[in-house]
Amino acid sequence: MPDRGMIRQEIARLVSEAAQEARESGDLPSMALPEIEIERPQQPDHGDYACSVALRLARAAGAKPLDLAQSIARHIKPHEAVGEVDVVAPGFINFHLSETWLSRQVDEIRAAGDDFGALSLGEGKSFQVEYVSANPTGPLHVGNGRWAAIGSTLANVLSAAGYRVQQEYFVNDMLTQVEIFTRTLYARYQQLFGVPAEIPSDGYPGEYVVDLAEEIRAEHDDRFLGPREFGPDPPPELRTIGISKMLDSIASDLAAVGVSFDVWYRESSLYSPDSRYERAMALLRERGYVTQKEGAVWFTSSSLGEDKDNVLVRSTGNPTYFASDIAYHFDKFLVRGFDRVVNIWGADHQGHVSRLKAALVAMDIDPSRLDVIIGQLVTLRRGGEIVRISKRAGEIVTLREVVDEVGADACRFFFLTRSADATVDFDLELAKQRSADNPVYYVQYANARIAGILNLGRERGIDHADGDVSLLTHPAELAVIRKMLRLPELVDLMARTLEPHHLTHYALELATVFHDFYEKCRAVTDDEALSKARLKLVEATQVVLGRTLSLMAISAPEHM
Repeated sequence: MPDRGMIRQEIARLVSEAAQEARESGDLPSMALPEIEIERPQQPDHGDYACSVALRLARAAGAKPLDLAQSIARHIKPHEAVGEVDVVAPGFINFHLSETWLSRQVDEIRAAGDDFGALSLGEGKSFQVEYVSANPTGPLHVGNGRWAAIGSTLANVLSAAGYRVQQEYFVNDMLTQVEIFTRTLYARYQQLFGVPAEIPSDGYPGEYVVDLAEEIRAEHDDRFLGPREFGPDPPPELRTIGISKMLDSIASDLAAVGVSFDVWYRESSLYSPDSRYERAMALLRERGYVTQKEGAVWFTSSSLGEDKDNVLVRSTGNPTYFASDIAYHFDKFLVRGFDRVVNIWGADHQGHVSRLKAALVAMDIDPSRLDVIIGQLVTLRRGGEIVRISKRAGEIVTLREVVDEVGADACRFFFLTRSADATVDFDLELAKQRSADNPVYYVQYANARIAGILNLGRERGIDHADGDVSLLTHPAELAVIRKMLRLPELVDLMARTLEPHHLTHYALELATVFHDFYEKCRAVTDDEALSKARLKLVEATQVVLGRTLSLMAISAPEHM
């Protein structure tokens, strides 16, 4: 059975059955039929959907695509949703939806409510989404915020598509950068007591480290000063406290932009007594992908098509980050058993993708179960001027600064306006405008306008529960319905391509057709029957626009 609202699936079925009947009757040559793909025509007057299967069959069939399309179209059975089927050159089969069926979908959408757009695509399979995973050494920057918006929205989309989704943050608490951060924090802490400690040359210059040191002094006074068995090195407890406080700060910044994680997974746990790391390394050795040379332990990735082998354990005996990542994905797939995993990484990790997939192959894990999205950064502007420097964090602009200035909704919307592999230009001044030029305001204003219309209907005492949706025949009304029906298709597309940025464009399109309806069709009029029908349409639009905004974790205000 097709998912609710997925008329595209029904049309694909109609074409598939028609093509098979045409072949059996001799109207088509006896040949294998390709998968039926249903598209939307570029020109609206060409119909609601189009199928190009005849063009794909033409060469193998040795026939004109227009003739093949006509042969298939003759066998298409009537369907309540389809008002007209026509064939146009060079060989497209176009479908025009029935206006009667379209109007009935208003009640279907209202009945579905918040479940509208929910699909069975995932069939309950588990899907882990790991994103942000910034080092616990400083505040999140705007690029992290963009990956947070993409990751959390993608998780919402995958849940809507029928997957069991877990959102995870990988805490790199064993990196060299963590040690440098701890030394910086210790120096700042000592300076608060007049100790002339020097900041490491590669340390962290941001004022947030001073704030953190002051917080630790307020809680622990001078307990970390004085001679100790560890000499000049930072006390281990200070390291633990510092990382914990940074993670609390990161979690707070993420919460401010509507993001929370199911799991905060520490890299150090890979080396705990049950040692995922040792188990992963043992598996690689058992399968013949580990060798020793130059005093180090290597993964023989060159045998799997990589340009070179990669170090797993340095000559010092310390595992590399790559080794930790192999162990981490061993845990994801072979211990916790996720069916699929997606990682959202920064652009500087691009070269890491192929060698990690090679490691999956070495562990007999299908690499197609892992998707890696490489996220590009955000260019902040204030009008025409690029914003580069943070007052609190040194050379980065923090996520919190941007959220505090323009709000979480604007942040999330602007971060999602382009695909992850494209840089986003974020104009802070535009994001604060209360005008149609600001896409966030434009979309949310449509929702507020909807709420106002429904409130007016209630004030007039109009109970639209028995409204006759067959009265919805105006082109502006039908345009809203057509646009609403795209949401389930969009969820399907985004879940397959892992591209949640389509939601912002859809929200703008839906808002646009609704604003057009508002200008052309007065919802509450002296005609009570028409008012009831249009109030049903407005209520359905509220459902779909609200659902769209909720997938992006953006609020749907009823007053602007």
